[in-house]
Amino acid sequence: MTADQSAAGASSAPALLVIALATLLSLVVFTLPLTTIIAIGETFAISAGEQAWIMSGMPLGAAAGLLGAGALGDNYGYKRTFQGGLVVLFASSILGALAPDAFVLIVARVLQGIGCAAVTACGLGLIGRIYDSSHDKARAAAIWAASLGAGVAIGPIVAALLLPIGGWRSSHWMVVIATALLVLLGHQLLPGRPNKRTARPIDVPGSILLFIGMSCLLASLTELRVGAYVIVGILAVIGVVGTALFVRTELRSSNPILQLGLFKDAGFVGATVAAFASGAGILSLMTLTPVMLEQGIGFSPFKAALVLTAWSAMTAVAAFLTRYLPRSLTPGLLLSVSITGCLVGQLSLLFMAPDAGYVAVLPGLFVAGISNGVLNASLGHQAVHHVPVERSAMGSAANNTARYLGSSVGITIIAIVIANGAEHGGTTGLFEGWRQAIAITGGFTVLGLIALWIPMGRRRFMNRAH
Repeated sequence: MTADQSAAGASSAPALLVIALATLLSLVVFTLPLTTIIAIGETFAISAGEQAWIMSGMPLGAAAGLLGAGALGDNYGYKRTFQGGLVVLFASSILGALAPDAFVLIVARVLQGIGCAAVTACGLGLIGRIYDSSHDKARAAAIWAASLGAGVAIGPIVAALLLPIGGWRSSHWMVVIATALLVLLGHQLLPGRPNKRTARPIDVPGSILLFIGMSCLLASLTELRVGAYVIVGILAVIGVVGTALFVRTELRSSNPILQLGLFKDAGFVGATVAAFASGAGILSLMTLTPVMLEQGIGFSPFKAALVLTAWSAMTAVAAFLTRYLPRSLTPGLLLSVSITGCLVGQLSLLFMAPDAGYVAVLPGLFVAGISNGVLNASLGHQAVHHVPVERSAMGSAANNTARYLGSSVGITIIAIVIANGAEHGGTTGLFEGWRQAIAITGGFTVLGLIALWIPMGRRRFMNRAH
């Protein structure tokens, strides 16, 4: 390493720290209901549908806002958009802390997701600007991916610790304070270099249509539980039409939030499919694991959060250590192996039972955590590697949109499945619903693995170098 490279790395370290901490906070926000949903239910007497919306509202907002945030970052500056996302997160967390009912809390969760979308999309975009070489970008992406796992590990524990102090609302106040500090640090430490492109109008219709399409499709899944088939049909039609109009808008827009031509690259397609499978598979299953540990086995929220760290902490450690993997390993191979490992971990959780202690679930959590860490790091690298540098934020946003969209779909489906099981069969039904949830999320994971190996894309994707 030359002296210039060493100096550049040192000067980039503070900015990378802010990006990593903000990304960590975004995942803390994602995990807040994991150990507080029961307490929220006691406050508002929420239905199963409202519980599903509280759990999936943040990832829905993130999925809907990521592409728009990426476009804002590409056109008007990553730092400006990154900071704007923190401000939205700050305001929406105040709204969540003061929410008088479940509906306002759901709205706050969606807005939190939109704020976190700007942080996530432009975080990787900033990394793409800060570091020049592919090797340095990969190392920084590994740290970024480690912050994802660290956020998932820390969030449930902090929320559980704050429950006896100020209830579930105290978690939102914690986010308010942390966000304010990050806004100040970001103003001082993040690079303010302008993007190399000339600012152009943002594709607002595309952003609106994407949100309408996804939210209506998810709402139709939620309403399906109560048998409101007419409403389900209407929502499903609106969702499909909204999604179709979004695609049409992107094809005609001079500055789309998603350039559909990116999907001609097999590496980009593989990473996007893997991200969706990760969200709908392992991420959504892990999101409901603390609820099962509390309701099914009788763990306290804090103990359930500690057990979950067997997955989340290993995710952070494994993602960080991927920087030391041989560079000869192709991204396609890493993605395939890590998704397979996630599947093995998911199936291992079939051994969870009312009379089983935490030892029964630890092996599966460890395997899934290590695999998920490698997967996150590989996806983070692929997100900025397979797009032009001036579209770094769009690549990051598309990848994370797929992950959050997958998690919204997965969480909604399995939360309803588990709730149905508990309502109709008590504890026995609860665990029957859990086994169905594992089958559903495992199916998503298998689908992602198959998509990586489709004959037309396999050879080109597997030969991609880091």
